[in-house]
Amino acid sequence: VAGENFDQSPLRRTFKSKVLAHYPQNIEWNPFDQDAVNMLCMPKGLSFRTQADNRDPQLHSFIITREDGSRTYGFVLTFYEEVTSKQICTAMQTLYQMHNAEQYSSVCASSSCSMDSLASSIDEGDATSLAKLQRYNSYDISRDTLYVSKCICLITPLPFMQACKKFLIQLYKAVTFQQPPPLPLESYIHNILYEVPLPPPGRSLKFYGVYEPIICQRPGPNELPLSDYPLREVFELLGLENLVQVFTCVLLEMQILLYSQ
Repeated sequence: VAGENFDQSPLRRTFKSKVLAHYPQNIEWNPFDQDAVNMLCMPKGLSFRTQADNRDPQLHSFIITREDGSRTYGFVLTFYEEVTSKQICTAMQTLYQMHNAEQYSSVCASSSCSMDSLASSIDEGDATSLAKLQRYNSYDISRDTLYVSKCICLITPLPFMQACKKFLIQLYKAVTFQQPPPLPLESYIHNILYEVPLPPPGRSLKFYGVYEPIICQRPGPNELPLSDYPLREVFELLGLENLVQVFTCVLLEMQILLYSQ
């Protein structure tokens, strides 16, 4: 388990994650920092879900800035896949049995009851809370399907967010669709790593993903720097007044700290 979150139910806890594979193994000008990438891909750690939970894929991005000021950009698609290990499923059920036993004990302790008069001394509110506990805070290996979070990430020298997002979504579909893609998955990964070049400044580049073509555009020397992030999302997240205030602070060269979950 990652962090001190044992009071949470097991499906709400976070667990330690690790990098399963990365390609290529290493690049001289951009050495792979496994710990940093692992933390940035899953900042809250590994998480589990059941069929009753929302498991929609989520996309986020990050920036690694080195001491010399150079940057690399990461684009991450997090999704949930079914746990096939019987051992992990059994361990999750055991965690729930231990957690519910502790919760049951705390409810009994709060009602100041003895073991002999347990049934009669729990008041109606405690009984209701116990019923809710068993209904929502449970995992039954024979009834529920367990899912675990997983990430696929692209690390790039320029922030081509839209192109990376489209490629990752297509790659995810290729993994989850019943109908396999025209070529093996390794072909598409090799293509984007070794065969798709950076577009020259001021030019566009069209390359083929798994199912559909993808276009990325690089601004020219006299244009504004590449900013592939949708402004609409900024307005939705911050609101108009906050965004105007942040922009004013930028123009006044004030220090700005954005804090979020």
